[in-house]
Amino acid sequence: MNNFKNLRGTVDLLPTQLIKWQNVEKIILEQLFRSSVKEIRTPILEMTELFMRGIGEGTDVVSKEMYTFLDRGERSCTLRPEGTASVARALIQNGIVTKPSQKLWYMGPMFRYERPQAGRQRQFHQLGVEFIGYENVRSDIEIIALAWDILEKLGIKELNLEINTLGDQIDRSNFQKEFLKWIEINKNFLDLDSQKRIDKNPLRILDTKNIQTKNILRDAPRLFDYLSEKSLKRYLTFKENLKLLKIPFIENFNLVRGLDYYTHTAFEFTSGSLGSQATVCGGGRYDNLFSQMGGKETPAIGFAIGLERLILLAGEEFEKNREIDIYIINKGICAELMAIELSRELRNYDLLTEIDLSGSSLSKQFKKANKLKTKSIIVIGEEEALKNKFIIRMFTKEESENQEESILLEDKTKLKKWLKSNLLHKGSFSI
Repeated sequence: MNNFKNLRGTVDLLPTQLIKWQNVEKIILEQLFRSSVKEIRTPILEMTELFMRGIGEGTDVVSKEMYTFLDRGERSCTLRPEGTASVARALIQNGIVTKPSQKLWYMGPMFRYERPQAGRQRQFHQLGVEFIGYENVRSDIEIIALAWDILEKLGIKELNLEINTLGDQIDRSNFQKEFLKWIEINKNFLDLDSQKRIDKNPLRILDTKNIQTKNILRDAPRLFDYLSEKSLKRYLTFKENLKLLKIPFIENFNLVRGLDYYTHTAFEFTSGSLGSQATVCGGGRYDNLFSQMGGKETPAIGFAIGLERLILLAGEEFEKNREIDIYIINKGICAELMAIELSRELRNYDLLTEIDLSGSSLSKQFKKANKLKTKSIIVIGEEEALKNKFIIRMFTKEESENQEESILLEDKTKLKKWLKSNLLHKGSFSI
């Protein structure tokens, strides 16, 4: 007999674990709704060329981490490693990018071939937010404020914002010339990964995690010093606005992010609670992506949050499940049918209702209801069912205070009155 197991780097999310996921996602979706950000859903599977052009062939994602294969039509396909390129493709293909500016979000699985570790799997989940068609620096501020507010609402501790500016294409070209001159002198002191990036993507050297290379880079030219007057003014305005909103930040001039399409603003949120893998959220402006992919020149900025890391950081309060409002104990053929009919009625009031389907004795069903700490119990035995009524029982701290009432199934008015007086104050439902 085969003992099948999940693939390395993939994880089963079981019902007890998903309570926290769902509670965290609920906070995120509420915040996005309040900010008038609309959802977009793109395929998990895309043409490989999309990511090669959109992300950049010289990036680690494209060169090392993508899950790529030929389908039966001999087409090269890739499981999406990130969401921005897919969103850009969808907007260009559907002619939406030419319409007024829009704010979009997506959430779902992504795939990268990396070494699995805490909060980082080969199939991982990501929230992405993209502001499309916004050029003004205020859009940079708004999207960072949105990310900050989401993370704060989730109670993320030791939260830090790191920022940098990458300037425009001319700024980067001027800087790269001087940077390559410096690299030519110092390349033998760089780590092997950084040496490999010299010809493909030299700016990515600035983002190295190698301590020795980091120390050497302290003497390297800074992109900041090659900004045009316009780019510098934009960056200074950006910082001033962050201060006005009382969002603390640290400048990190080596922050370039891992993807080729970024321009001007780059940012990362980190948490001291995560250890070495500290990044919780990252993003930046990508004004050239749409034109690179065959669309019109379109300004845009976005961020992505890895949900696995977010779940690790979110507090224990998100692990609490909603208690069952009503548990229906039933025994006998007529009682079981009546229980199903009644449960449908109760669920229309947004009550969390569970029917005991075990067919066990009434005493065993009572024990299960008590174990689940249900707020109230409905009892339908065969005798009650034949009279077309049920007994509804409300539990309080003192056994002597327990309330009990007999209600006919057709008497909706009496049922509503009982529910309003006993469960409405708990905020469980609305009638």
